[in-house]
Amino acid sequence: MQTKPDITLPADIRLLIDTFYEKVKNDEIIGYIFNDVANVNWEHHLPVMYAFWEFLLLDNADAYRGNPIQKHLDLHARHALKAAHFDRWLALFQSSVDELFEGPAAENAKFRAFAISETWKPKFDGPFAHVPADANQ
Repeated sequence: MQTKPDITLPADIRLLIDTFYEKVKNDEIIGYIFNDVANVNWEHHLPVMYAFWEFLLLDNADAYRGNPIQKHLDLHARHALKAAHFDRWLALFQSSVDELFEGPAAENAKFRAFAISETWKPKFDGPFAHVPADANQ
C-alpha cells in the first residue's frame, strides 16, 4: 500500500530539491564543495535544479537548457571531484526521494540520479578522467 505521494507536480520537484540540498549544504563529505569551493548562489542554483529535474521527471522539455557537465568540469579544475563525492551525492539524493515519495516517478528519480552519478564518475575520477593541469589534487 502506497503511503507517500509520487512525484507528479513541479511543487513535488521543489520539495525534493529543497530537501536534498539542505542535506548537501550540511554534509561532512560534500558540503564544503558546494559551500566553500563552488560558493553556490542558492537563489540562482535552486531554480536551475528545479528546471533540470522537471525536464527529467515531468517531461517538461522547455524547463531546462544548459550544459551541466561543463559546469562540473569547471569546478573540477578548481577542486578534484572524486568517486566518493558522486557516491555521497547519490546517497543523499536517493534518501531524500525515499523520505518524501514513493511510486514509479520516485523510482525513476532515483534511477536518473544513479545514471547521472555512474556516467559522470569516470569523467572525473579513474584512469580515463579529465585531469586539468591546475587541478588541486
